[in-house]
Amino acid sequence: MATTRPSAASWRARCSGSWRDPDQEVTVDPKGKVAIVTGGGSGIGRATACTLARAGAAVVVADVDEDGGRETVRLIEAGGGRAAFVPVDVTRWEDLERMVSFAEETFGGVDILHNNAGVATGRPRFPDAPRERWERTLDIDLWAVIAAIQVVVPAMRRRGGGVIVNTASLAGVMGYQPDPVYCAAKHGVVGLTRALVFLKDEAGIRVNCICPGVVDTPLIYRGIQSLEGEERDYWETYIRNMPKLQPEDVAEAVLTFVRDDSLNGEAMGLLPGSAPRLIPPAIKLERDPSQRL
Repeated sequence: MATTRPSAASWRARCSGSWRDPDQEVTVDPKGKVAIVTGGGSGIGRATACTLARAGAAVVVADVDEDGGRETVRLIEAGGGRAAFVPVDVTRWEDLERMVSFAEETFGGVDILHNNAGVATGRPRFPDAPRERWERTLDIDLWAVIAAIQVVVPAMRRRGGGVIVNTASLAGVMGYQPDPVYCAAKHGVVGLTRALVFLKDEAGIRVNCICPGVVDTPLIYRGIQSLEGEERDYWETYIRNMPKLQPEDVAEAVLTFVRDDSLNGEAMGLLPGSAPRLIPPAIKLERDPSQRL
């Protein structure tokens, strides 16, 4: 059943600090839709998978971590939802193709994709990080997002449209010195999201991204695993005590993007204790002829 939620204009009003609700938009009901969540075995991915399932979607949980992925499925099924696990290494093209085929064969199609699998480069940071480590960051955090979108779009076209939500980061809209390569990858995700705005007119597919700050997931501790002694103790204490988002906060933002048909090509910033904010591009050229190519 369709409901109403604030339109993109209303979200932009909120961003400017003058939240008003001048108009309402009919929204998409996730009930009966089919969603794929990469990195669904823990953290943000698990929270999103469970949130989408509670909203009525059938969820394909995709992860390289089989135990974590199957646990997410168990949690969804225990709550009365529908879910299935498929083992996926998002850096492998054939795994992404198999993931989409699995969703179509198991639940009949794909309507929603949450590109969420991600890693940090860790210590030492670039340019001292080993090449294989920062290449892995780019492979998972950027290449896999591009590849998954290319693989899933034909399936969404067969369904008459869909919604793609990419997990970026506040590091994707600012300079993030602790992990320059992660920062570059997330900037790429934000740019890709904004550049794919044309898919809504061409195929009925909306693409948006979430840009959370620090989220209380295992990922935030992996970056300091190579540290030792007092330095590691310091950073563990610092991270433990800093304000953090919960994975469920991010999952609700994903659900907003799924539901609100007026949101397309947007980047939503999330910080602990603050309302979600749409982050505008740093520069926007009106009537730029290059955008018509």
